[in-house]
Amino acid sequence: MKNQLIVMSMIIGLLVNGVSASGQVREIPLEDFFKNPEKAGYQISPNGKYFSYLAPYENRMNIFVQKIGRKKADQMTFETDRDIAGYFWASDERIMYLKDNGGDENFALYGVDRDGDNLKCLSCFENVRTQIIDDLPEISDYMIIGMNKRNEMVFDPYRININTGELEMLAENPGNIQGWVTDHDGKLRAAYAIVDGVNTQILYRDTEEEEFAPILTTSFKETFGLQFFTFDNKNMYGVSNLGRDKAAAVIFDPKTAEEIEVLYENDEYDVSRLSYSRKNKKLWAAYYTSWKGERHYFDDDFKALLERLEGELGTYEIGISDYDKEERMFIIRTSNDRSRGSYYLYDRKKDELEKIHDVSPWLKEEEMAVMRPIEYEARDGLKIQGYLTLPVDVDPKNLPVIVNVHGGPWARDVWGFNPEVQFLANRGYAVFQTNFRGSTGYGKKFWESSFKEWGLDMQNDITDGVYWLIREGFADKDKIAIYGGSYGGYATLQGIVVNPTLYAAAVDYVGVSNLFTFLKTIPPYWKPLLDMMYEMVGNPEQDSVQFAATSPALNADKIITPLFVAQGANDPRVNKAESDQIVEALRSRGVDVEYMVKDNEGHGFRNEENRFDFYRAMEKFLSEHIK
Repeated sequence: MKNQLIVMSMIIGLLVNGVSASGQVREIPLEDFFKNPEKAGYQISPNGKYFSYLAPYENRMNIFVQKIGRKKADQMTFETDRDIAGYFWASDERIMYLKDNGGDENFALYGVDRDGDNLKCLSCFENVRTQIIDDLPEISDYMIIGMNKRNEMVFDPYRININTGELEMLAENPGNIQGWVTDHDGKLRAAYAIVDGVNTQILYRDTEEEEFAPILTTSFKETFGLQFFTFDNKNMYGVSNLGRDKAAAVIFDPKTAEEIEVLYENDEYDVSRLSYSRKNKKLWAAYYTSWKGERHYFDDDFKALLERLEGELGTYEIGISDYDKEERMFIIRTSNDRSRGSYYLYDRKKDELEKIHDVSPWLKEEEMAVMRPIEYEARDGLKIQGYLTLPVDVDPKNLPVIVNVHGGPWARDVWGFNPEVQFLANRGYAVFQTNFRGSTGYGKKFWESSFKEWGLDMQNDITDGVYWLIREGFADKDKIAIYGGSYGGYATLQGIVVNPTLYAAAVDYVGVSNLFTFLKTIPPYWKPLLDMMYEMVGNPEQDSVQFAATSPALNADKIITPLFVAQGANDPRVNKAESDQIVEALRSRGVDVEYMVKDNEGHGFRNEENRFDFYRAMEKFLSEHIK
């Protein structure tokens, strides 16, 4: 009955959305979906006098700064080889950003003054990756970063001067610590470690003068995810699934290693994070994802703020992107499934909301397709949720379908604007996204049900979803393609191995093809997690028979489906050899495989011109086989 209601709601939605005045659907230029946003990533200076954003310069995303109240912005950076991966205000006068080279994911930290002066790379060391541990908002000249400079397999914490780059190592990673946590004073007080390969441990100390000591050790299947310290720096706010299936928001006492209060838990979904007011030292909200993002409020003032914004901005999803130190000036972001949305500046003291910019003004919301939640039952009875996006202004029956499998695999698809989905829907395809077993946010049991099920029950969940589409009448059984990146690329390849006649075309994007070689070529900083990977994916020695059966490159003789493969040459996670293997295995049989390699990319194509090339080739490939 529930499925029937969902299907009915989709059909009704088709009648009211996305049709032009002429009744025709316009074919939108491919570039409009995949070009860089006009302006995005807005942030505000700590003093609330300036806002910043990322915008294209020579087709690369760079940082611009604009004084509030003025019309003109100043360009701070002039990167031309690679987009800036992320940035933030370290003080009122200095901005920090991260950038890698050619997709190698060895991010380096750069700093630039608000006026564009004193641009300097602060952590440009060969084959070293920089992580942000704490931006130390109360200490203007310093921040804490992690680097695998001493040992490529582990990250040590450093206090770094954001003006000079001077480094001070705060602790030496003994080899098993995977994350470091500071308190509200910027003191390094806690850490996460892996012990015995598969157990996780929280380490704690009262002061930086003390040694870290273990306070809690659990299987990696159970976790206490420390969010931040309580405002007196004594206890910890966290997200915990200790002794429960769904992760809950809790307060944890490091002295006794026990939860002392459950703040919020949901019967169906994991709590993912918490937010708080640094100024007022109040907990704001807990966040979780059902079919769309949800909040549970702890603070009435914060709830009133969001309700006031929702009252003016309508039915859009609303998020707070940034705010100043006094929590007076806020950057507000809106979006939904059919719009990348807009940025607004909200002055809380004046209660004034001002629109700053639309992210992609060339995309019209009324021309986009509706993304609907669906649910079906896998062959073993497990409930699987997902999304179905139907092309605009068509009868929702017997459609060509793209099965779009998410990566991770321990991640999930979410409701919201997805340029891939909207592009494919605009070209007349229905797009099916499934949160197969192992997808996150649905609890510990659902996650664990994916262990050692690559190519098996995880694959069956995808296949069962395709059969559901056929039974419900949405899919033309002869015009179904499968496409995915990373794990989604693996599922694409395995799908055309185990169900060679189900799919009429397949697109593998930076996907794993051989489980044996994949686990041998992971980045060095993943190696401390290898025993956990063996439990979750499988052990190449103990599970060799299973690996042989579920590695697509070793079973390429079963593939008869037309295949397009795309790969970044510098991919540190899924080595280029993974794509080479499947291509060579098929070509050795005389099977023609379209293969695209980009020499200046890594795990996914970030440069705009490469995205255009990929989607242009994919559009042509799909059109030839299932249009």
